[in-house]
Amino acid sequence: MDSLAQELGKTTLSNSVLENHANDVSTTVRSSNKKNKKKGAVAEGEKEQVENEVLRDTEPDADDGDDDDEDEETETTGASATTATGAKKKKKKKNNKKKKKVQTDPPTIPVSALYPSKIYPEGEVCEYKNDNLWRTTDEEKRALEKQNSDLYNDARRAAEVHRQVRQYARRHIKPGMTMTEICELIENGTRTLVEAKGFESGIAFPTGCSLNHCAAHYTPNAGDKIVLQYGDVCKIDFGVHVNGRIIDSAFTMTFDPVYDNLLAAVKDATNTGVREAGIDVRLGDIGAAIQEVMESYEVEIGGKTYQVKPIRNLTGHSIDLYKIHGTKAVPIVNNGDQTKMEEGEYFAIETFGSTGRGDVHYDMETSHYARAYDIPKTSIRLPKAKSLFDTINREFGTLPFCRRYLDRVGEKNYSLALKSLCDSGHVSGYPPLVDIKGCFTAQFEHTIVMKPTHKEVLSRGDDY
Repeated sequence: MDSLAQELGKTTLSNSVLENHANDVSTTVRSSNKKNKKKGAVAEGEKEQVENEVLRDTEPDADDGDDDDEDEETETTGASATTATGAKKKKKKKNNKKKKKVQTDPPTIPVSALYPSKIYPEGEVCEYKNDNLWRTTDEEKRALEKQNSDLYNDARRAAEVHRQVRQYARRHIKPGMTMTEICELIENGTRTLVEAKGFESGIAFPTGCSLNHCAAHYTPNAGDKIVLQYGDVCKIDFGVHVNGRIIDSAFTMTFDPVYDNLLAAVKDATNTGVREAGIDVRLGDIGAAIQEVMESYEVEIGGKTYQVKPIRNLTGHSIDLYKIHGTKAVPIVNNGDQTKMEEGEYFAIETFGSTGRGDVHYDMETSHYARAYDIPKTSIRLPKAKSLFDTINREFGTLPFCRRYLDRVGEKNYSLALKSLCDSGHVSGYPPLVDIKGCFTAQFEHTIVMKPTHKEVLSRGDDY
């Protein structure tokens, strides 16, 4: 019996050991499974974190003022989920700001697309001087200025077109180009950027590209083969209008530094005219200031020194709606004119300097024309002339045009008809204006407006 009891005890002990060993194995297996699951969860979490980061990088940004609160909520309420995935889902502030459009080269984007608000950049603002300084803070004048904001905005749109087109032109005009290529470069850019549409917006007058002793009113006619040379002095004068509000601005291009002082003299003279202009200022006083500055310059060309002379029979001018030359002339010499500038008026302050006589006359083939502001009552007898006059009225109205523009709208064999219209007074021709051959002339010009509180140099840019 004792031996049997001992055997049974051994058997029981053995079974207990086996059972305990089995339990240990089971525990080990469960622990191993848990570890494997945890590793899998961590790996899965890391994978999801990488995917989330990739998604965040590829999603467009947008501003969200509640991001911080949402992050805290995610960390608190989503703790168990975060533990399960092994990574916290973080939100990044988004930015939906659209990139501002930039003008192309050559310019192809209308300025209205560059300024979606349709509010265009203000020109250089200059306070009036002396007795008119009070206008700056006067409430009545501020209110009046606000009433005309749409008119100023039209002028600023035209001015921005001018700035962008001329900046492109100044970079790309080079010796070896024909004058026709230069004009078409400028005119095509203007039409595109201002979205040319008849009398709503477009080119204000033919592009002038007068060379050397020719000071103004030259643009190439069809067949013109003149090529820009390294030693040329080229005046680029072009205009833009929006709803008849004209920006008239000009600059001079040279490639030989020998002419630098000539250009400096004329630019300084124009800036002097802009500075002296103001409400109630006498036009003759502006001319006197311009003359004094310009004649203080000398330029040495070919071993000979020349005093820069203002071209006394060329002037700046007032600008009216759809009318490039208003009733007032701004002299560039002291001519004693007592006429005053007035509130609300627009002026082209332009000066011409010359190494010649300082006096111009008509010469060369006419290219510039304009319909008479006051149409004569006499009838047009020639049928072709009547048809041409209808085209001029329809396409240009009172805005100046050139023969290339008539070619562009499909007119043909119009020389006799155009001469007939000039003879009857329905159209006026403006031949090129030249000083003595062999001399050099330069020009700079800005458009300003006499606003109620201050004057604004609408066409001012970084270039001049």
